[in-house]
This record gives sequence, C-alpha cells and structure tokens, in this order.
Amino acid sequence: AWRRVDRIEAAKHVETQHLKRQLSTWVDDDGMVVIRGRLTPEVGAVVQRALEAAADRLFRETTTASRGDAMAEDLTPAQRRADALVLIAESALAADFDGGTAGDRYQVVLHVNADEPANNPPEPHATSTAPETFDGALEVDHGALYVSAETSRRVACDASLVRMHHDAEGDVLDVDRKTRTIPPSIRRALAARGTSCRFPGCTSRRCDAHHVEHWADGGATSLDNLVLLCRRHHRAVHEGGFAVTRGLDSVLTFLRPDGAPLHAAPPAPVDLPDLHDATPHVAGKPPTWDGTRFDLPWAIDVIRFNTAALAHGTPLNI
Repeated sequence: AWRRVDRIEAAKHVETQHLKRQLSTWVDDDGMVVIRGRLTPEVGAVVQRALEAAADRLFRETTTASRGDAMAEDLTPAQRRADALVLIAESALAADFDGGTAGDRYQVVLHVNADEPANNPPEPHATSTAPETFDGALEVDHGALYVSAETSRRVACDASLVRMHHDAEGDVLDVDRKTRTIPPSIRRALAARGTSCRFPGCTSRRCDAHHVEHWADGGATSLDNLVLLCRRHHRAVHEGGFAVTRGLDSVLTFLRPDGAPLHAAPPAPVDLPDLHDATPHVAGKPPTWDGTRFDLPWAIDVIRFNTAALAHGTPLNI
C-alpha cells in the first residue's frame, strides 16, 4: 500500500506537469512575434530534437550555398534556432500530419551490461523478459532530460530502439543497429484491422500502437498483443492508472484505476442486499467488532502524515 501511494504521488506529479503545458504567442510592440511555452520532458525532447535537426540542415545548406560569398551572414545559435522553427513549421504544413508514428518521433536507447546474463536482450517481438534496468527513468535528449519510468514504457511501446552494450567500467562495447519495436509489416496489419482508438467511447484516428503486455515484460509484438490507442488514452493507460487486458476470446477489457471495468455504455444499476446487518459472532463471547472493514487508506494517511511530521521534528499525532 505504501509503494502504491508513492506511485500515485509520482503519477500526480506527472499529471501536474502535463496540465501545466502551455504555449503562448503574441505580437510585441515592435511587430515581432513572441513565442513562450512550457512542455513536459518527453514532448520537450521531441521539440528540441526537431530544432537541432532543422538547424543542422540549415547550417549545411547555407554553408554550401555561401562558399566564396563575402556577404555570408554569421548567425548566432539563437538566430539559427529561430530559422529552424520556421523550417519545421513549413515542413509540417507541406506534410501529411496523420502520416507519422511514435516510432518516427522517439528513439529509446537500452543500456545493457555485457557481463550480466541479459547481455543479449531479446527483440521486442520475442517472448522472453528484457533487462530489468529498462524499468527505470528513460534518458532522452542525450541525457539532458529525464522522464518517469511509466512514461518511458509508453514511449517504448512504439518507438525506434537501439541497444548499447557496456563493460564493467561502463565503456561502450557495441551498439546494435536501430530497430523498430513494431515492424512496418505488423503496423500495416494493425492499421488494416482498425483505424481508430479502441478505448471505450473514443473514435480518434490519430493513434499509437500499445502493447497489452509490454514487450519489456515479455509480451510479444504481434497482432494479438497490440491495440491502437490515441495519445490521450495511451497516457491514461500508462501514467493514468487505467489498464487493458485481452481475454481468451480476444475481447478487450478496459479497467479503471480502482480495477472496475470500463464499459462503452454504463451498466444498469443492480440492487445489492444490505450487508450492514451481518454481525460476526464468536462462540461463548459477545461480539466486539461491529463489522466495519479495515480502513487501509486511513492507516496509510496516518503513517505518512506522522512520517512527515517526524522529519520536521513535530510530535506524533495518532
């Protein structure tokens, strides 16, 4: 229960970050357009990666075009990033917005110790278990940003994957080729099976592929273990505490964070018998328990409150 509360608090922190995302644009007094925003770590990494790629392309193009030109402009890094943002916007307007997948936006680097039994981690489509180190926070953007463990699992559901082997001192021994956690052939078959989100009540067509049993836990990358989820509900399944399972009849079941099933249409109310009259009896002794269930949330709240109080030198209050 204590670990569950810790996970809930971590999820609340991630949700707070998600709710604080914003982007504002306005025209300043001198006519310049000002852009200001706050992004979650994983989304910010994508934006930074795109800016770096666009800036690098502009640098190479301008360097080639300006050879021998005495009037060539010497750009500052900030100016080059501004030009890169324009290139990204122009490319986006000229492209098909629905054509990209998460595998094109994220790259997961899986670090593996060569002296451990898992020195040859399985491909995502295999059925064996991947190294436990994957369950930690994911390093993105060359180590500049970190995301939570559950966010890393969401990103890795449908991403490019690179395995990097290290020796005992942490030096890189080998780097495998980049692969896709979901091969193109399986993705085409998944798209042919359905084009919209499978979350109850959702019809969004901008979807990621989700592993019902994550490939890091031994789940196979097959049609039977994949389902399309829009990016909002993909977050809900990973960071939001919702769950999805597939039964023997291939029927998907979505569960709320409290474990209750989530139906496309709410079920009709059912009248339950009144169980408050049931009183336990012990032979030869009068009952001393009124039937009230043990209040685990209350107990955890009391323990955590007093733990925090002790840390600040406040007497216990039980």
